[in-house]
Parts: sequence; C-alpha cells; structure tokens
Amino acid sequence: QVQLVESGGGLVQAGGSLRLSCAASGLSFSMYLISWFRQAPGKEREFVGRITRSGSSTYFADSVKGRFTISRDNAKNTVYLQMNSLKPEDTAVYYCAATIGPSTEIRYINHWGQGTQVTVSS
Repeated sequence: QVQLVESGGGLVQAGGSLRLSCAASGLSFSMYLISWFRQAPGKEREFVGRITRSGSSTYFADSVKGRFTISRDNAKNTVYLQMNSLKPEDTAVYYCAATIGPSTEIRYINHWGQGTQVTVSS
C-alpha cells in the first residue's frame, strides 16, 4: 500500500535549521505533486509549500517564503523540506502529502504521511 513516512523533526532553537524528509513507497512517485503542510495545536492544517513532479518548480506560503526550500529525488522516492531561520511560530506537526492532480488543496490530497513534530524554542 501507499506509504509516506516523514522524518527529521525535533527540537531546535529559534534561528536554527532542520531538514525533514518524506520517503514514499507503493506509488509512482514521479507522477505526484508533493506538498508539505503543518498543523499547530488548536489550529487548522495549513499549506507550507509544494514541489512539482520533476522538481523544477516550487511554491511556498508567504509565512515561510525565503526561509524554507523543497527538493526531491525521484530516484530515491524522497522529498526534502529544508527549514532555515526557524521561528517559534513554525512549531507544528509537519505532514507531507501526495497529489496526482494539479491542485494542492487539502480536499484533493490523495495520500498523507503520519507527520513529524517540529518544535522551535525561543
């Protein structure tokens, strides 16, 4: 079956960096648009960024633009979220998501990972 497994979360001080990984199996990985979402306690899940199937293009929410980057290695079925200059407000559970269609709206997500916790201390 399809699995998306995130890793790399943890506790980091404000201003620090983390790199999250999302390893996929059970799907034709290169056919999927991959997105990252996050959900803080008491808040709705929100879009963070996404990368196209080839990896040639990325798009980010304004809140992380300039600080986060996304890359993918289709040979390894893995996507990476590099997070720099982290802020306490980045604290959340981070999820990767796979979409076969063109939209990254939550209602169109085909597969979700289980999430990984990122905590940024001030």
